[in-house]
Amino acid sequence: MQLLSPSNFNDYELIDCGNFEKLERFGKYITIRPEPQAVWPSVMGKKDWEKQAHVKFIPKNSSSGDWQKLKQMPDQWEITYRLKNQETRGDKQKAGGSAQGEDITFRLGLTSFKHVGVFPEQAVNWDKIYGFLKDKPKAKFLNLFAYTGGASLAARAAGADVTHVDSIKQVVTWANENMQKSKLDNIRWLVDDALKFAKKEQRRGNTYQGIILDPPAFGHGPNGEKWKLEDNIAEMMETVLQILDPAQHLLILNAYSLGFSALVPENLLRPFAQKHKSDLSIGELYLNASSGVKLPLGVWGNLKK
Repeated sequence: MQLLSPSNFNDYELIDCGNFEKLERFGKYITIRPEPQAVWPSVMGKKDWEKQAHVKFIPKNSSSGDWQKLKQMPDQWEITYRLKNQETRGDKQKAGGSAQGEDITFRLGLTSFKHVGVFPEQAVNWDKIYGFLKDKPKAKFLNLFAYTGGASLAARAAGADVTHVDSIKQVVTWANENMQKSKLDNIRWLVDDALKFAKKEQRRGNTYQGIILDPPAFGHGPNGEKWKLEDNIAEMMETVLQILDPAQHLLILNAYSLGFSALVPENLLRPFAQKHKSDLSIGELYLNASSGVKLPLGVWGNLKK
């Protein structure tokens, strides 16, 4: 099992976490947000946190809240991430080749549901996607539960034909804005229920060389479709694996759930791996805080061929 954490996200820093909160820097601005995984005491004291922070999220209920500004800052701002081509190694690097790729840009904002528009731990997956697709310019890539599009941007920067699916229209619009800020184009945007879309693609006989899924623990489709990770993930993966190109592929399954083991994605992906001789790997994503603690942020499983 592999533990993975971003190592080159200059515009992001997890400063400290604990007491069910996290202190983070996004570009020039520092936030305090709830974090249910941070069950331990923080390394730094509350006064140190609030002295550094520009803004703090105050929950009203389990799904929404308000931001309290502690210092002057805008409601929206931008950060960038330099994609790293993990496939570039060995002779290419010895000959002066670079493992660095394009920059992608995210517009961030203070939302009522505590998020700011990016999940920084996913940067390790953006690099995987970019590196895998970089020498496959005609590859088709599907991003399900796609949020503001980090994986979509990485795939498009590599030259892939990208389809981006999310159930919330405003979030898809946000992802489109990120595409334009990243000086990219021609991503296919769809406001749809992820499972319904995957089933439609299965019926159409369409296949993809790259697929990423980052499903929430709970959610709703655009027409009120209910999603619960434990109830729906088996059906979702059965469908998705039927639209994954068995000859050449990268599939990434993320599962952010307090109760999930990395053995869950392993068990879901193993039959496909055995049938098609695909490399299967599993692990956990985490963020390494400057204070020294490590924040777990979900398990993952990969198929690659």
